[in-house]
Amino acid sequence: MNAGLAIETNGLVKVFRDFWRRPKVRAVDGLDLAVRPGEIFGLLGPNGSGKSTTIKMLLGLLRPSFGAIRVLGRAPRDVATKKRIGYLPEETCLYNYLTPRETLDFFGKLFHLERAARRQRTEQLLDMVGLAHAAHRRVGEFSKGMARRIGLAQALVNDPQLVVLDEPTSGLDPIGCRQVKDLMLALARRGKTILLSSHLLADVEDVCDRIAILYNGRVRAHGSVKTLLRQQDSLCMTMPALPPATLERVLKSVRKLVGAEPEVNCPSMDLEQFFLQVVAEAGRVGEVRSGVAHSDQLADFLTNERADPPPGAPRP
Repeated sequence: MNAGLAIETNGLVKVFRDFWRRPKVRAVDGLDLAVRPGEIFGLLGPNGSGKSTTIKMLLGLLRPSFGAIRVLGRAPRDVATKKRIGYLPEETCLYNYLTPRETLDFFGKLFHLERAARRQRTEQLLDMVGLAHAAHRRVGEFSKGMARRIGLAQALVNDPQLVVLDEPTSGLDPIGCRQVKDLMLALARRGKTILLSSHLLADVEDVCDRIAILYNGRVRAHGSVKTLLRQQDSLCMTMPALPPATLERVLKSVRKLVGAEPEVNCPSMDLEQFFLQVVAEAGRVGEVRSGVAHSDQLADFLTNERADPPPGAPRP
C-alpha cells in the first residue's frame, strides 16, 4: 500500500451477518479508495450505498470482513492514528447540560491537551463558529444549527490532520453552509485532508477536488469533479450585452457556421450568492444578533505548521 496517501482501501468488504452467522447484507463490496493528503474528497451515494459503513471502518469503529485499510499510513484502530483524526458524525451528539466552553474543554481533555492549550483553542474555535457570545449557555438550549456548529468545533479541537465530515451542513442556514464550505477550503489549503459525505450535491460540487459515487457498496463513478461534470458535446461562451442588431448579426454568423440554432440567455448568480448578498446588506445596520455571529476567520491554532506530518506527505 502507498504510505503517502491519507486514506487507502484495497478490496474492502463488509458483510453483516445474522444471529446464526449467516451473511445478511453485503454493505461494502470490493471498495478501492485512494485519498491524497491535502485534498477534499467527496464520498457520495444514495441511502444504503455503504457510505456510513465505510466511514466507520475508516475510523476503526467496525472491522472489515475482507480487504485492507490504511489511514494516515497506519491501521485505523491504531491509537496514534485516532489522535490525528477529527470526526463530525451525521447526528450531533453532545451533553445537553454542558456549555459550549465546557464541551470543547471536555473533548480537549480526551486528547490530553494541556489546560492552557484547551483554553486557547476553545476561545478560538468559539469565535470561528460564531458562538463566542453564547459560550455560557447550555448546549441543550441550542437550535440544531447552533449545536451543529459546536459539533464542528469539537471535530477540530485536536488540530487533526484528517477531518471526516458526515453531512456537515445539516441544519445550518445558508450563511452557516457558506462558512463551513469556506472552512473546508481553508483547512485543505493548510494541508489537511477532508473526507466529506453529503447528500447536498451543490455543496460537494463547490468544495470537492475528487468524488466517488457508491451504489450497493461499489464505486460506480470516481474522479475529478470538473472532469466528471464537463459536457464534451457543447460549449458555453459569455460576452458583453450587445445591441439587438449586433446580436442578430452574430447569431446569423453562428447559424451559418455550425448549422444549428445557438441558445442565448443572460448569466445569473445562484440563490446562495443572492441570499448572502441580501443578508450582508441587511447586516450593515449593526443590530445585535441573538443567534450566530458572523465569522470568516480560521482559528489561529489551525493555521500553525504541524511538527508531525503523516508519513510520505509533503509539508504545507
